[in-house]
Amino acid sequence: MIDHLNVLNVDLLQALPDDGPVTMLNLMRFRERSRDGNGSGWDAYLRYSALSIKLIKAQGGTIVWTGEAQAVALGVPEAHRWDYVALVRYPSRASFIAMMTSSDYARANVERENACTDHAIVAVRETYTKLAKP
Repeated sequence: MIDHLNVLNVDLLQALPDDGPVTMLNLMRFRERSRDGNGSGWDAYLRYSALSIKLIKAQGGTIVWTGEAQAVALGVPEAHRWDYVALVRYPSRASFIAMMTSSDYARANVERENACTDHAIVAVRETYTKLAKP
């Protein structure tokens, strides 16, 4: 069985042009209880966030936006139920891959696994924004 929480598509990312910043759209669904029994899935995610923000910043990245997902406005709710959304911008795809494949991230990732029943990350190339450039 494939561990869908840890399928990092490095080959797919490396096949894309890496000529500028990339924003990673994170879609997360939390466990009611942390997989290790230490609080809720949200509690485990907060522990993961405290560890991963240092790694994101070390790669020149920044959290652009986060929010609580409230309802599926278009689509099948059971198929697209998310609890939390985050936009994280990295200076390059290579910087994202470097973070995700580091031993420091592997240690932080334990808390992400404790937190999430599902977590999808979509690499997004910006085509329009009203947000100020970093």
